[in-house]
Amino acid sequence: MVKRLEQTLDLLTVSLLPGAGGRWVHTLLAQRSLAHLLAHPDDHADVVPEPALALIRSGEARRRAEAEWQRAASGGHRIVGRDEPDYPGWLRRIFDPPLVLHVRGVLRADEGPASLAIVGSRQCSPAGVAWARAAARDLAAAGLTIVSGLARGIDTAAHEGALAASGRTVAVLGSGLDRVYPAENGRLAAKVAERGAVVSEFPLGSEPRPEHFPRRNRLIAGWGRAVVVVEAAERSGALVTARLAGEEGRDVMAVPGHPGSLVASGTNALIRDGAVLVRNAADVAQEMGVALRPEASEPAAGLLGVLTRDDPRGVEEILSRSGQSVQQVLAELMTLEMEDKVRRLPGALYVRN
Repeated sequence: MVKRLEQTLDLLTVSLLPGAGGRWVHTLLAQRSLAHLLAHPDDHADVVPEPALALIRSGEARRRAEAEWQRAASGGHRIVGRDEPDYPGWLRRIFDPPLVLHVRGVLRADEGPASLAIVGSRQCSPAGVAWARAAARDLAAAGLTIVSGLARGIDTAAHEGALAASGRTVAVLGSGLDRVYPAENGRLAAKVAERGAVVSEFPLGSEPRPEHFPRRNRLIAGWGRAVVVVEAAERSGALVTARLAGEEGRDVMAVPGHPGSLVASGTNALIRDGAVLVRNAADVAQEMGVALRPEASEPAAGLLGVLTRDDPRGVEEILSRSGQSVQQVLAELMTLEMEDKVRRLPGALYVRN
């Protein structure tokens, strides 16, 4: 155990060096001993950049790592090295696995085959939010781990859906664990940590910079077996996640949208280029080789039977389908909302919880 912690501290030391995301780290780890680098830095001057060597020589590199370790412990976080047994197994196999992960919650090394990412646009439609939440809920209830990025929109809906099923979900940040972004998702992050894990490869104090998110996305893509893109414009970060997933040999699925919809232009292009078209959680479950719980597909009685989890409906459509009066429908919707059986979305749209 002591030796393993020392190895993780060595990995943390290197991860904090300038340029640690560069190619030289891969070369070093593939060919040489990390312990030897830290003990005899000048022997590796042909591979390691001079600014990094200078920090190792002075001892500053190790002091920074020890300070980071203490900050993590004080904040209730763990730092898990790439060689530790609970480091996610499928993540270890990607082209550029993080040397260390900062973790709140519990990691499961063997969950890759039963994990999938649900991602999409921040600027999403109410229908996209409803689809992501409902699918995540049904898939988490079937035993799958739902991975996403804690961003506004589709990511938030995916985490919320998994939590609604008391399922496991993992949030991957593009900032330090103490800089949850967006800030309004701080409470959601705490709930995710209770039911799964919040992780980051970035040191504590790291702000959510634009260049962090492509690196964050490769972790989302590589965590599990598949990526489902719900809504994405043509330049969406979700498309980066889908591309990275394909490069790593993961399955890529996409939810189709109207040809004229800007938030569906990216997903429609993914389907055109070979992504698996999925209409609902049942399609995703079939691709993943799992069965949904019966209650996920059984119709509900009464006004709940008019509503679905993934297709928001307005009052006029509910009136038309139910055959009830306006007063009856509005009164019942209010009661169902109070009982947490129905959710009201922006635009006076309703979905079943």
